[in-house]
Amino acid sequence: MSAKYFFDTNVFVYAFDASSPKKRDTARKLIASALDEGTGIISYQVAQEFLNVSLRKFAVPLSGKDAGKFLDTVLEPLCEVYPSAELFHAALDIGERWRLSFYDALIVAAALEGRCAILYSEDFQDTQTIRDLRIENPFKGL
Repeated sequence: MSAKYFFDTNVFVYAFDASSPKKRDTARKLIASALDEGTGIISYQVAQEFLNVSLRKFAVPLSGKDAGKFLDTVLEPLCEVYPSAELFHAALDIGERWRLSFYDALIVAAALEGRCAILYSEDFQDTQTIRDLRIENPFKGL
């Protein structure tokens, strides 16, 4: 893969999901590839959402220490999009135009700001295109 791509939070959540081994393996491969190739990115929102879920909602929650290690080794190296008024305005426009919730629109706006060609997520319509961004569900059929 040479085009930049963006991960929604669910990719990271599935990387820890023992109840869905195929999704877990797919997520782990995507994340490893992103770290190796330097073409996968996330936003601060994805890091926040993942840390919240991992500390509170996992069957066996991560300890603060383990969450910190994941932050340092995976989330921080991939994080390229941070909050700004411009990002929020873009999310508001996207949400209104495509009838998305604010937080979903914020994910799309961050992927667009990061100049990504693909957004990997299972929370949107697979193969949908928003502006120049194609949404793909990496877990489709698993």
